[in-house]
Amino acid sequence: MPRTASPRKPRAASQARIASILQAAREMLASDGVAGLSIYGVAERAGIPPSSVYHFFASVPALLQGLTADVHEAFRACLQAPFEHASLATWRDLSRQVEQRMLAIYRNDAAARQLILAQHGLAEVAQADRQHDLELGAAMEQLFARHFELPSLPQEVDVFALAMELGDRVYARSVQLHGEITPRLAEEGMRVFDAYLGLYLPVYMAKRPQA
Repeated sequence: MPRTASPRKPRAASQARIASILQAAREMLASDGVAGLSIYGVAERAGIPPSSVYHFFASVPALLQGLTADVHEAFRACLQAPFEHASLATWRDLSRQVEQRMLAIYRNDAAARQLILAQHGLAEVAQADRQHDLELGAAMEQLFARHFELPSLPQEVDVFALAMELGDRVYARSVQLHGEITPRLAEEGMRVFDAYLGLYLPVYMAKRPQA
């Protein structure tokens, strides 16, 4: 059978240009929100011709999808960073550390709050966010399985992805009401995350000898 060519990564110059475009878009989101984002505005802020932005992102929704992927890459990185196995007495200890890392991303990244937690009504962004949530949920399940012996989980429900989405609903409520994730609602979001996982994970799960 003929071999299928794997997609090539963008060249270094293209990667640098994409990074500058996404950074300009992040800055515009922080100052003007989703409604204030435009290809020409991003081009001006990045100091490049609009045609260069269009080369990589054909429309504002495409640019927002790229930003959503960039935000979720930060979430993936926080799951891949090591967790101290000895500090985890129960799965709730791991759950708390995961949520605290994700909350730190939301607090420090206005683009993450605007894209995932704000009410913008953009179907393309919502669809991209759901797809990335499924991938993050799978990564989170693998993380928990490295530290604890998970029970059999239902195949028709993405338990970890849904727990994350439910927690995000609380954080989104806080952003809508207060413009930020308040400490009180951050705690509530973590409680919702734990409560849903607790429907499927027993109070005590055997800890693996080493992660």
